Amino acid sequence: MTITSETVRELEESKEIDNLKKIEAALFLSARFLNLQELVLLTDINPLMTRELIEKLIERYNKEDSAIQIISKENMWKMDVKPEYVHMINKLATGTSEFTKAEQETLAVIAYKQPVKQSVVVKIRGNKSYDHIKNFIGIGLVKAKKLGHTKELALSEDFFDYFHLQNIKDNVLNGPDNSEQSEEFSDLQEKENNQDGVEL
Repeated sequence: MTITSETVRELEESKEIDNLKKIEAALFLSARFLNLQELVLLTDINPLMTRELIEKLIERYNKEDSAIQIISKENMWKMDVKPEYVHMINKLATGTSEFTKAEQETLAVIAYKQPVKQSVVVKIRGNKSYDHIKNFIGIGLVKAKKLGHTKELALSEDFFDYFHLQNIKDNVLNGPDNSEQSEEFSDLQEKENNQDGVEL
């Protein structure tokens, strides 16, 4: 078989399509921001080519009539729905089995009262919340810093990305007054009060 320039080009195009699919699959399955190193490890594609292929994927999704987009942040990338479809994701996230009802309520307390001592959360939610908090820290939704014999808990940036709350992220993380978040989290507070009869 004679290898022509056309054959070589076809092989290269086929390889590129395969690599694009690998990156696309990695972004889809991760459901979070991935950095270049993580993508390289997942796909076995060299860094320069990975970055080039990501740009091609971004361009493709921007051109296509798709509800999906690839967003970038500080040299990290994530596959997500376009803003006009976020309300559907929020509906699906409500009551999702990914977090138990008890976990959702513990997270609501942290979200409303942050920054808050872990001991305060445990006093409100009980000893079961230790496991909840450990899980939230582990998956990056909550950040913790040592504060005496306890920890101080606060929402991480990933929390807002995860629940598609980017529109209030700056106010909550940087704003001087937690009342900025009252509308978003008041329902969570009311739910917690109704469940346990505890005043937040």
